[in-house]
Amino acid sequence: MGAVSRFNFLRGRFRGDPDAVRPPWTTDAFADDCDRCGRCERACPEKIITQDRAGYPSVDFAAGSCTFCSACVDACPTGALVRDGERAPWGLKADIGAGCLSVNGVDCRVCGDHCEARAIRFRPLGRGRWLPEITGASCTGCGACVGPCPVKAISVRPNQEMHQDEREVAACG
Repeated sequence: MGAVSRFNFLRGRFRGDPDAVRPPWTTDAFADDCDRCGRCERACPEKIITQDRAGYPSVDFAAGSCTFCSACVDACPTGALVRDGERAPWGLKADIGAGCLSVNGVDCRVCGDHCEARAIRFRPLGRGRWLPEITGASCTGCGACVGPCPVKAISVRPNQEMHQDEREVAACG
């Protein structure tokens, strides 16, 4: 494990933010292998890789989306990021929360307009309402839908962490 700053040590932050989205192709031993050199951050052409409070690389989807170009992997000298053709870049999927304008009766399709994978569809509910639905198999977790959302109702997180109550809200309309 790399050196921990005094600030982070006194706050018990030894491994970085546990909720942070790490760059694609992060290995299971990421926290041990990453030396927090910042090369992946500098190599990212989309400029979406930042550092969390402990100095580990973190993806900021408010700044843009991941194109899966693997520049971060190529820049990583420690093996904390390893591109494997057999493995998906990450197990992340977009999740639309209950604050979504369309869920609340306001016509908004900004997220769908920004989704190149066309994973976000809108199901008609009648009376001019449309319900956003994410096709999990199509969603790459790139985050293109996150930044443009005017109410910040979209997050990208591990697929199994989607909250059941949010799925029920989206399903009920």
